[in-house]
Amino acid sequence: MFKYEKKLNYPVNIKKKDLKMAKYLVTQFGGANGELAAALRYFSQKFTMPDEKGKALLNDIATEEFGHCEMICSMIYQLTKNATIEELENSGLGTKFVEHGKALYPTDSNGVPFTAAYFNATSDVLADLSENMAAEQKARATYENLIDIADDKDVIDVLLFLRQREVVHFNRFKELYNYYQKQGIQY
Repeated sequence: MFKYEKKLNYPVNIKKKDLKMAKYLVTQFGGANGELAAALRYFSQKFTMPDEKGKALLNDIATEEFGHCEMICSMIYQLTKNATIEELENSGLGTKFVEHGKALYPTDSNGVPFTAAYFNATSDVLADLSENMAAEQKARATYENLIDIADDKDVIDVLLFLRQREVVHFNRFKELYNYYQKQGIQY
């Protein structure tokens, strides 16, 4: 069961418009290594975990990833707030505007729409957990790349928080993977 709290996991309060950063950041919403793919991956995989421990962990992390989607979307909204059509066009967001207006739509930074092909659920517990650890590492690397090109402290602070959560998730999946290996669970 999900309970929605009307607050973000970490405060997002961006004061400066930065359409270029918004264009880059959208990949963490709808890109292959983004938060939406992670949330749906873990939510889908939880049903074939062999016990409540695994189901609970995947459900908890999936729920947190949905919260990260909300944070990313809040950042994009704040980075593009009050942008003119000309500014959107000049930043490379003109085609997005033509298709979706100023609505948030899950794509990568190149405008490629989200697809469920970005993740897998195999019912092989160790394979799924291995994929999850790799996904967390790729998301962490993407956040580090975004941090490297960001120049606004308000943006960087949120990205640092999100990056750290990827590290925590990786470690939690690794602990569960090791636990299942010790239990002799092979698939």
